[in-house]
Amino acid sequence: MPDWLGELWRTNLIGLLGSIPPPNITSLVDILLVALIFYGVLRVFQDTQAVSLLRGIVLVVLVASLAASRLTAFNWLVRNSLPMILVAIPVIFQPELRRALERLGRTGALLSRPSRETVTQQVIFEIVLALETLAREQTGALIVFEGDTGLEEYMESGERVDARVSARLLTTIFFPGTSLHDGAVIVRGDLVVAAGCVLPLASRPLSDPTLGTRHRAAVGITEQNDALAIVVSEETGIISAARNGRLIRHLDSQRLRRILDEFYHPRKLFDGGASA
Repeated sequence: MPDWLGELWRTNLIGLLGSIPPPNITSLVDILLVALIFYGVLRVFQDTQAVSLLRGIVLVVLVASLAASRLTAFNWLVRNSLPMILVAIPVIFQPELRRALERLGRTGALLSRPSRETVTQQVIFEIVLALETLAREQTGALIVFEGDTGLEEYMESGERVDARVSARLLTTIFFPGTSLHDGAVIVRGDLVVAAGCVLPLASRPLSDPTLGTRHRAAVGITEQNDALAIVVSEETGIISAARNGRLIRHLDSQRLRRILDEFYHPRKLFDGGASA
């Protein structure tokens, strides 16, 4: 680059930077408020069809702004169509707009999110509800809850799900005849991460010889790490839980809820429990 051209470029750059006013508190607050408004609008319309509409409107505005000085016919079309578009938007997207505003008013979507404790209690409620249903219908099930030790190698043996924990999802997975019902479900936090997983069996025989492969797998996986495994017997509908290679049977809803609460809020699990 010639010296004179470099000098001209530097002079123009310095002049451009010098024309920008120095930032102050008012400018920062102004930018922050505009950013919060845009963020709030996007949060309100999140997961609705109105998001596509907003993208289209932004695109049209940008194109119209760029073409304002040259494309006369296009500019005329946008100018004359804008009032009609503004009237049509509430009519066409009335259901989406109503749902978005209801969600904003009901949950305070812009300012708050469900607390971790609320999410955990909802997960426990859904799991207990699913296990009660499976036990009542004598549908075999094996659910493993990941602790601090990862279970990724066992997840790879099944099918990835990555869905929120719900009673309907769990009972559907274990419904007899489905391709995943014989394997284990692995839960990480509030997500069903994988289903149809293959687990290692217990290294020693169980004290009750009538217990089948699900119970041996539940004990086997908990011998190797800090996971919690819960089993529903297909023959009897009895709910059992395994931790640290120990198995506790004949769990009712109250004890099951307490065990899950202890797992999600670690203190001292299985105090006073008797092994099988």
